[in-house]
Amino acid sequence: MLRLAMTTDAETFDRVREPLAARGITVKHVQTKERSLRVSDGERGGGGGDDSDEAEFDGFDVGFVYPSRLMEGAVVDARLSVPWVNGRDAVLASRNKAGVLAALDDAGLPTPRTTLVSNPVDEAAVTEAVAAFSYPVVVKPNSATRGVGVATAGDLDSLLGVVDYLNLVHDYRATGDKSYLIQEFLPDARDYRAMIVDGAYAGAVRRELSADARERGRWKHNVHRGAEATGVDLPERGRELAERAADVLGIDYLGVDLLAAGDRLVVNETNARPTVDAATKYEPGFYDRLAGLIERTAART
Repeated sequence: MLRLAMTTDAETFDRVREPLAARGITVKHVQTKERSLRVSDGERGGGGGDDSDEAEFDGFDVGFVYPSRLMEGAVVDARLSVPWVNGRDAVLASRNKAGVLAALDDAGLPTPRTTLVSNPVDEAAVTEAVAAFSYPVVVKPNSATRGVGVATAGDLDSLLGVVDYLNLVHDYRATGDKSYLIQEFLPDARDYRAMIVDGAYAGAVRRELSADARERGRWKHNVHRGAEATGVDLPERGRELAERAADVLGIDYLGVDLLAAGDRLVVNETNARPTVDAATKYEPGFYDRLAGLIERTAART
């Protein structure tokens, strides 16, 4: 059996183990964070670490997706020495929201009106950047996930107030990404996550907050913030848009976030480390195709 290294032990790990085992792929967790990782042993060389350290990383044929923490990931990647279904480049490309939207827009795919602001800038630059938008606008960090730091601003003073907080964060020298996005707000938009496996549509979920949460003014339909994901039969238009987005980015395994508002359907974000939901929410043959992608990736060694 193939041995697949997975660097997450959350929902995806629990859901994929049995279906992939039934298809000849053993899934094992490799811890990459909240631990110590031996880097080298000085003069001894030979890959670093004692025998127990080496045994932890031995025997794998392929990795699922590159670790979310890139610094730790570099060490684990060296120890495992396997090809990844989604490697470092794919994870980095998808994490850069502005880069994704720019590439998709350049390819003619529909996206929300978006402007990247690279700090430090003064208030005049922010005012100029938002001039083409109608309020409210969405303000979001360029490389955060799970809806972290995303806010709306209903007027210029509110926007500048949000930016003040971003400036405090970006003033810290160790902050890597000092950019953020100003984006048009699509009211009452329906939020979908389409799953692409081996470049083809493999199913979708609609993410939606409860009616009570929406009545209280909540609007971010992130599952990690309480929204529920329900399997849906995404129309052909949405399927084709998700597949085209994955093709433009060159990422075979990808979550594509779509927003539908009125007659508009746009790609809002992508995720090269997408959570796998219950199999009932995907197309028949989802795990056959996922297993096939893993096997072909392993064959690259």
